[in-house]
Amino acid sequence: MTADRPLGRPVPDWNPPPRPGPAMIEGHHCTLHRLSADEHAARLHRANAANDRMWDFMGYGPFASASAYHRWMREQASGDDPLFYAIEQHATGNLGGVASFLRISPESGSIEVGHIALSPELQRTVAATEAMYLMMGWAFGAGYRRYEWKCNALNHASRRAAQRLGFSYEGVFRQAAVVKGHNRDTAWFAAIDGEWPALQAAFDAWLSPSNFDPDGRQIERLGDLTALVRASGDPALVK
Repeated sequence: MTADRPLGRPVPDWNPPPRPGPAMIEGHHCTLHRLSADEHAARLHRANAANDRMWDFMGYGPFASASAYHRWMREQASGDDPLFYAIEQHATGNLGGVASFLRISPESGSIEVGHIALSPELQRTVAATEAMYLMMGWAFGAGYRRYEWKCNALNHASRRAAQRLGFSYEGVFRQAAVVKGHNRDTAWFAAIDGEWPALQAAFDAWLSPSNFDPDGRQIERLGDLTALVRASGDPALVK
């Protein structure tokens, strides 16, 4: 790069990473299983039955019956983008949600996490956080340069989650889509590979048993640890 020809930082010896696809990603508190309608749909439908609001910002759902959910899942599980995982919580042995890799672009080194739907039992648990850590760790470990999180700009819970997990705010794409007959502005967040070592250290410190008191309450908040790494905060969340 020269002053009169700004071409961007060189990326020497760039090799596109593999597409995701491990059958299982295992952690201490949860295991991610490649989604299977026959194995997982009925259990996940039961887990989600009491929480219709979880579908408010999704492009699908809620599902009127287990069979309707099974049909949807069979269609989703047959593809490789998005690539879905079911989240099994070790403490209970229950399936508590799904998440996916999507917008998978090995040639650019970019991949997104999304379609995150967590049951009431799984929400706000160590297992839920670890699931996001495992997926991020797989992506950067495989060689991806950019890991994205996008959500409806009105979904402040998702925006808070992105910031807590160490994603940097990158802006809002206005009128990005029409979802269920409503406008969607999309908030963009991302983490990049240069930030991953520090983010990994933050996750490891938060997940350490020493970070929880005898009643299971966290001592240090993950958001405080990742704030030291994030390039930018979300102005919509400033109190």
